[in-house]
Amino acid sequence: MREKMRKLSSLLAAVMICVMASPLVTFAADAEEYVPKMYASIWSLVPPVVAIALALITKEVYSSLFIGIVTGALIYTGFSPIATLDTVINEGFINSVADAWNIGIFMFLILLGTMVALMNKAGGSAAFGEWAKKHVKTRAGALLSTFLLGVLIFVDDYFNCLTVGSVMMPVTDGHKISRAKLAYIIDATAAPICMIAPISSWAAAVSGMVDEGVYSGIELFVRAIPYNYYSLLTIVFVIGMALMGFDYGPMVKHERNAREKGDLFTEGERVTNADNAPKGSEKAKVYDRHVA
Repeated sequence: MREKMRKLSSLLAAVMICVMASPLVTFAADAEEYVPKMYASIWSLVPPVVAIALALITKEVYSSLFIGIVTGALIYTGFSPIATLDTVINEGFINSVADAWNIGIFMFLILLGTMVALMNKAGGSAAFGEWAKKHVKTRAGALLSTFLLGVLIFVDDYFNCLTVGSVMMPVTDGHKISRAKLAYIIDATAAPICMIAPISSWAAAVSGMVDEGVYSGIELFVRAIPYNYYSLLTIVFVIGMALMGFDYGPMVKHERNAREKGDLFTEGERVTNADNAPKGSEKAKVYDRHVA
């Protein structure tokens, strides 16, 4: 399946390069503003519905998002193939890549990912995880510690997931908490916290998309925090789940197997290589001190 997706990605990349190099692609920077026929209609909901549905069915996020983008471009251009290609390439990818603000965020995320990789390789994540494992005594404490560490790392949701996952895995494994629940707690903390933190990559991205008016981008972001019901309610739900110890849906099965059978994965074939990842240094400590 992965090999097929790699071939599909390569094919899409080749098509994009050919389109960019062909005379069909035109730049219309000075053209009058185009208003599609389906503007402000129910059809505007079709692209996200297509992307989400395909992601749930295929479990392939990138290809699903790409098809959602193409669907939106088709609706935008009135189902004109040539105009759709021009819209996806020029108005979509090229404009996004050419925007200095987007490139800045992209480089910021690359640096964060590099930091996480170095921290894991040096053994810092494992060392902190072992330290926390000795001090966290209960399942509720392990879940709350995961949540609190996610709150502290509010700068970026991807950085949050990578770091908290690496650090807290030994802790949750020690208390027989399924990897599914660990993943849920991390994901349900990372995005909501980043979405309401004024100093975050999310705030920077949203602020950059707001035209200057009565309020600046960051001021509008802060004023909208009380209305971000998804983030606020999700945080409350995660805390309640950790303290009250309840589960629902497929999570019940994962947690029962983890507690009673010691099976942290339940569906082990999907995570065959989870414990075969390269290990970092085993000599690392929570803090290092130079000894003369």
